[in-house]
Amino acid sequence: MKWAVSNEALDALGQHIVAVCGGDVVDYKVAYGELTVNARAARIVEVLVRLRDDADCQFQQLVDLAGCDYPQRPLRFDVVYHLLSLTKNHRVRVKVQTDEDTAVPSAVPAYPVADWFEREAFDMYGVFFSGHPDLRRILTDYGFHGHPMRKDFPMTGYVEVRYDDEIKRVVYEPVKSVEFRNWDFLSPWEGAEYVLPGDEKTKEGGQ
Repeated sequence: MKWAVSNEALDALGQHIVAVCGGDVVDYKVAYGELTVNARAARIVEVLVRLRDDADCQFQQLVDLAGCDYPQRPLRFDVVYHLLSLTKNHRVRVKVQTDEDTAVPSAVPAYPVADWFEREAFDMYGVFFSGHPDLRRILTDYGFHGHPMRKDFPMTGYVEVRYDDEIKRVVYEPVKSVEFRNWDFLSPWEGAEYVLPGDEKTKEGGQ
């Protein structure tokens, strides 16, 4: 089966999607052999249902749902849906934008598999999905603070977890400052100006 679809075919599909979705789809773009359509967040379920049921689309599968963070924008988050049609042998990427407080309608009514995908986007980015049947964390602990995939989330996190052998349980503590090793970045092929660990065992290293 040949999966490559020409840009002309993708452009025609994009025009068709805009036509059947009316004002619910803002625009579309074909780049690098892929079709991306931008939809209105409040109407995403209606868009997905049309893409699933339309005779010329037939996107039966929601392959993935992911978040993207652009903190410099007022609507900092993209929610991205990747759809696949096995019948028509084509794919489409659907994008909507939202902020930290505005919920996106859950795609579960259109694609039940969106359940765990949306939980992951909520856990990692803090994107809310209205109408979701069970919107709770899925990758981090229930008491986890923050959303790790946001661009402004600190690399070290806020809390560290360790097992305390004395009290025989896992404890949570604020992140403490860590002493970093002073790297010299010298290539071993160029040779260091000091005796490398282990080389003191050789005659040359001992000199």
